Amino acid sequence: MGFADDHLTPLVDEGLGNSAYLVDLGDGRALAVDASRDLRALRAAAARRGLTVAFAADTHLHADFLSGAVQLAADDGAAVLASAAGNRAFPHTPLGDGDETDLGGLTLRALATPGHTDEHLSFLLLDGARELGVFTGGSLIDGSAARTDLLGADRAEELARAQYRSLQRLAKLPDATAVWPTHGAGSFCSAPPGAERTTTIAAQKQANLLLAAPDEDAFVRELLGSLGSYPAYFDRLGEINRRGPAVIGSAPTLAALTTAETRQLLDQGAQLVDVRPAADFAAGHIPGAISIPLRDQFATWLGWLLPDDVPLVFVTAPGQDLAELTWQSLKIGYERLAGHLDGGMAPWTADGGPQQTIALVTAERIVGRPVLDVRQRAEHTTGHIADAVHIELGELVARTDEAPDGALVHCGHGERAMTAASLLQRAGHRDLAVLDGGPGDWSKVTGRPLEETA
Repeated sequence: MGFADDHLTPLVDEGLGNSAYLVDLGDGRALAVDASRDLRALRAAAARRGLTVAFAADTHLHADFLSGAVQLAADDGAAVLASAAGNRAFPHTPLGDGDETDLGGLTLRALATPGHTDEHLSFLLLDGARELGVFTGGSLIDGSAARTDLLGADRAEELARAQYRSLQRLAKLPDATAVWPTHGAGSFCSAPPGAERTTTIAAQKQANLLLAAPDEDAFVRELLGSLGSYPAYFDRLGEINRRGPAVIGSAPTLAALTTAETRQLLDQGAQLVDVRPAADFAAGHIPGAISIPLRDQFATWLGWLLPDDVPLVFVTAPGQDLAELTWQSLKIGYERLAGHLDGGMAPWTADGGPQQTIALVTAERIVGRPVLDVRQRAEHTTGHIADAVHIELGELVARTDEAPDGALVHCGHGERAMTAASLLQRAGHRDLAVLDGGPGDWSKVTGRPLEETA
């Protein structure tokens, strides 16, 4: 077949910072690469082109989402293509370096590119002898390479050296070869991410600082030095993906719960997640609720801060998308979704249920309060309020006793700060406030510059 640009459809998950890909094979069949368990966008793209997924390829055992390959095999009869070294415990075509799969006119060649994980493959798409592009997963990405510490800090350097060799190998492909990475901007697997989702070998040889490293040792120092924290749930999903995520038999739904059912579940140990906008949570919420506003990044913070082995009850605002809430939870392995409080806060308060509040304030009202900055380390070091205590949101559950009393909590916009304040309030902190905005707003109001940390 003649391969054209529109035969490739990138499917971007803005919240996780990843891209899956759908390739039109030209005969009503398609190849899916690194599809997540939330297949809604992929199925819509396939339906628009009248395609059935015949092949589902995974570049590696993903840590940041559950793979959709098993679901595609069950629903569409897709052949799952994955590394033999991954020892997956479900039917698949095990591939090693150089193995080729005939896609019916196009060929997919597996290239061993360990580094991000031990069993990582890249997939080179060929039209005859011509290299069309390479699905690089978490090896070569725009401006960088994916992190190498997901199998433990003790193996991070070893895998960084493997990543160096993998990038050098990919850089030998023809300059015109398209590069289709899975990880990109916003992904905690990237270190640091670039701005673009796709690129070319030529562009990366010109602009990727890791490819420009003079030797392997310099590459390792640069890559390891750029690593920040990553969500706690990353430590669980690789093994679930190796065993194979459970197949979802029908469209999942979220049960509507009465106030009595909600109280009973909470009494039995369920955890309460309030997904309303931060301002709604500030104005009144159920004691003990954790604020995680429903937005693109919802799954990241759910997986970082909540256990996956207890029932979850959700408080929603009118009009919020329950399907989005459900799929974001399922794609990172949260199966115990007990339901949502039917009607939100209105029936709770009407039934005499208690409420708590948290002050949501503008930058003018910071004066006189200790400041808690819950952004990532890289954000904090590039510009922070003088004397602010810094504890990353992902670390706060274990460090609530280090937060100052009566803190003004801030992040970049307010959502993460409200999550942090809800965690502190649950731990017994009082007189909390959240900055509606970020440190730049403080700097504008006070006329004082932000401090940088070397």
